[in-house]
Amino acid sequence: MKSLVPKTTITLSSLFISFAILSILSLSIFFIFSTTQTSNPNSTHSTFSSSSSKFSQNPNQSIKVYVADLPRSLNYGLLDKYWSLNNDSRLGSDADEKIRSFLYSSNQSPKFSPYPENPLIKQYSAEYWILGDLMTARGSRGGSFARRVLNSDEADVVFVPFFATLSAEMQLGLAKGMFRKKVGNEDYERQREVVDLVKGSRAWKRSGGRDHIFVLTDPVAMWHVRAEIAPAVLLVVDFGGWYRVDSKAADGNSSNMIQHTQVSLIKDVIVPYTHLLRRLHLSEDQDRQTLMYFKGAKHRHRGGLVREKMWDLLVNEPGVVMEDGFPNATGREQSIKGMRNSEFCLHPAGDTPTSCRLFDAILSLCIPVIVSDSIELPFEGMVDYSDFSVFVSTIDALQPNWLVAHLRNFSKEQKDTFRQKMAQVQPIFEYDNGHPGGIGPVPPDGAVNHIWKKVYQKLPMIKEAIVREKRKPQGVSIPVRCHCT
Repeated sequence: MKSLVPKTTITLSSLFISFAILSILSLSIFFIFSTTQTSNPNSTHSTFSSSSSKFSQNPNQSIKVYVADLPRSLNYGLLDKYWSLNNDSRLGSDADEKIRSFLYSSNQSPKFSPYPENPLIKQYSAEYWILGDLMTARGSRGGSFARRVLNSDEADVVFVPFFATLSAEMQLGLAKGMFRKKVGNEDYERQREVVDLVKGSRAWKRSGGRDHIFVLTDPVAMWHVRAEIAPAVLLVVDFGGWYRVDSKAADGNSSNMIQHTQVSLIKDVIVPYTHLLRRLHLSEDQDRQTLMYFKGAKHRHRGGLVREKMWDLLVNEPGVVMEDGFPNATGREQSIKGMRNSEFCLHPAGDTPTSCRLFDAILSLCIPVIVSDSIELPFEGMVDYSDFSVFVSTIDALQPNWLVAHLRNFSKEQKDTFRQKMAQVQPIFEYDNGHPGGIGPVPPDGAVNHIWKKVYQKLPMIKEAIVREKRKPQGVSIPVRCHCT
């Protein structure tokens, strides 16, 4: 039987199939070559992922940020109030007393005051540096990944300029007993003012707050209104203050629990603590005599119970220094000496999974030993922490003699490589831009820019969430598919 398909059709089909095969082969070769190039382990920048280098290769790329309209009393005005106080009763700070004396000896208040040096507050200073970047004159912001816009309709995100940490810490310093109450709590009054102003804006109503950014680095920041700002992008140091039932609630009342749908790696950004110790450059590094060092409080709550057990296991181990102390002036100098003289720095969980101790270790080129099973770290996907840190499970860490033996197995070459990698990433954990009041160009490779880049990565999710919310019928609630860890 003769074929019913014309010969010309067979020829065209064959040509099309051949062309398709050649196209697929070409694309495959291209992707194989690209993958080989980007995964080269000998690259001097291998600690940074391709996603980080992608940003630096496109100088015109940026995130458009609108600054919500809040009164000065909720940000820089809080600094004015802090420096007008006699002192902070929670922790006397000699450095703050010197700054306070210098600032007001001539009765002149600067337009943009410095952030406190009190370590309990300084470790959470991200709010200050991020706003300082946005407050910098446009002509001086060439190195910033964020581009400030003056119309919220043009913005990718809306930044809420509330110094939530400073507000909370001032309340704890002046009247700690009032912190969990609402009546007579100045911090709560400020939280309420911020939420009412922001939620009443057209920008919030347009997006349901999903494109708004709050800086909540202190675990207790905006404690009373967290449920109301849950849709927003939250900049937090970890999730340690969000998943636990309030320890004060004897009956475990669920009203004291922050729901898992309020924080997630999908929408929120983990940011670094502000380090408290001076940076040690690789060229300044000297021989280290101690195997492992830790300085901090032995007794902590929640996950810190592991710390107490580890302390008892390690306190008498040769080559290990365990110091109980607080970050006052004396403790700071001890920490500098201890971290710079040690090969490894222990980082066990405390009240929360992480602390500024980790970033002090990195800036001191002391290899972090991280014992925290639920830790979340800043800039993951841009930085591979396993290149310069040792991760140990809690189960292994609590075995007698196990941890010290494990650390002694690392060769000098391995430890030198860890420190070389650490030196490469030190800049991305630094906030300070070196300008008075924090107003000035940010370092292009610093912490602020990396935070903006991480928020930029959230934009597709933010836009999708806004669109999904708009299309839902009235009275219908679309569940949040939140894969929280």
